Amino acid sequence: MSTPKRRLFGTDGVRGEAGRFPMDTETLRTVGISLTVHLRQILGRDPVIIVGRDTRESGGWLERSFIEGALEAGAECQSAGVITTPGVAFLARTLPADAGIVISASHNGYQDNGFKIFAPSGRKLDDDTERLIEADILEGTEKKLSAPVAKINSPSEDQTSALQSRYLDFLQHEIAQGLSLNDQTIVVDAANGAASSIAPRLFKQLGANVVAINDRPDGRNINRDCGSLHIEALQQQVIATGADIGVAYDGDADRALFVDAQGRFVDGDATLWVLSKYMQDRGQLSNGLVVATVMSNIGLEIALRSRGLRLLRTDVGDKYVLEELTRSGAGLGGEQSGHIIFPHLSLAGDGLITTLCLLRAVRDQQMPLHDLTQGFQRYPQVLVNVEVKEKRPFAEVEQIRKLVQETESELGDGGRLLLRYSGTEPLARVMIEGHNQATIEEYARKLALVIQQTLGTE
Repeated sequence: MSTPKRRLFGTDGVRGEAGRFPMDTETLRTVGISLTVHLRQILGRDPVIIVGRDTRESGGWLERSFIEGALEAGAECQSAGVITTPGVAFLARTLPADAGIVISASHNGYQDNGFKIFAPSGRKLDDDTERLIEADILEGTEKKLSAPVAKINSPSEDQTSALQSRYLDFLQHEIAQGLSLNDQTIVVDAANGAASSIAPRLFKQLGANVVAINDRPDGRNINRDCGSLHIEALQQQVIATGADIGVAYDGDADRALFVDAQGRFVDGDATLWVLSKYMQDRGQLSNGLVVATVMSNIGLEIALRSRGLRLLRTDVGDKYVLEELTRSGAGLGGEQSGHIIFPHLSLAGDGLITTLCLLRAVRDQQMPLHDLTQGFQRYPQVLVNVEVKEKRPFAEVEQIRKLVQETESELGDGGRLLLRYSGTEPLARVMIEGHNQATIEEYARKLALVIQQTLGTE
C-alpha cells in the first residue's frame, strides 16, 4: 500500500517555522524555480513575478531565496518589499504580472513564516498549479531546468518604492475617491506588520487625524499582543483619545476589525451587517445575497433576513467565501475574523479596502459606527470539543443523528447547530447558538455525551 503524499498547501498557502522545512531557504529557492518553470510552460515565455513580504525578521532572506530561484529559472522579478498581502494581489492584477507571491504568516508570531501565490486575476493560485509546485518541493526541481539563463539584477529600491506607491495611489484615488476624513480621529493598530507604514499614511492623506499604535516593527514584534487578535489596547486607546473609530489589522493586513467610539468591539459579522445595509440601500448588493462562513453568528443571518437579504454559508476560509461569491454573483462576503471581500473591487480580502468602505458608510450616513451596528443582535454561543477515535459521518451514527434532529427542532429558526470534525485534530466540534445560554449549554452537553459514548476515546 502506497503512502499518501504530504500536503503542504492549505487553504491559505504554506506556513511553518522559519528556517525549517518548508519555510527554509532551499525550499523557497525551489518554489521560485518551480513557479517559473510551470508558468513558462503555460505562457510560452519567461514570466514576470511580483514579490512582497511582511515585517518578520525571516522575510528578507526568504524573499531573496525565492528571487534567486526564480531568476535562475529565467523569471523577471519585481519586489514591492514590505507590503500587504492584498497589495501583492493588486500588483499582480494591474501591472500586469503573471503571478504574485507574498511571504507572510498572517496573524502568526514572528517565529513562523509562510507564502501564498496569486494569479494575475488577483485570486490565489489554482489548485492544480499548487499541486505541481508541491510535488517539485517534495521531489526536487533541478531536472526541470532548461539551459542556464543569464541572471538579471535584483529589484532596486526605486522599483520597490514605485510599486508601493502604485498600491497606495489605487487605495487613495480609486477606492477612496471623493471620501474626506476631515474632522475624523482614527486609531490605527498596525500589528507591527505590513500596514505599519501604509495605513497611517493613507488615512492622513484623506484628512484624518491618525493615532497610530503598534506601527514600529522590529522583526520580532509582529502580532505580539496587538492587532486583530488582541483588541484590548485598541479599545483603550480609542476611549483615551476620544477617537471616532479604531481599526486593527493582522500581520499582512488582509483582515480588519473595528472598535466604535464607545470602545465596543465590531467584528466581521457586525461589519458585514453595516456594509450590507449600506450597499442594499444603494442598489449595490447583487441578488440580495451576502456570503459568510459556517462560523458567522446566527444573529447576522436573522438580521439580514429582516432586511429581505439571504445569507449563504461556506466552509471556513476566505478561499471558500470567494468561490461562493463567484458562483452566486453576490456582491459582499466575509468572515467573522475580519476578512471581507468586495468582488467588484478586489478578489482578495483587503483590510485597507474594508476600512475605506466602512468609513464611507459612516460618513455618507452621518451616523457613528455604534448606531450603524444596531439591529444586529449577537446570539449566545457555546462550543464544545470532544476527542474521538474515529471520524465516522455523524449521520451514520443513529444516536447522534436522532439527537441532532431533536435539537434542531427545538432550536427552530432562533438557533443553530453546527457539528463538524476538526481538520487537523481527532476532535468533534459541537457549536450551538440560541436565545438562552443555559439552554444551549445543556443541548451541547447532551450531544457531546452521546458523541463521547459512540465515537469517543476510552
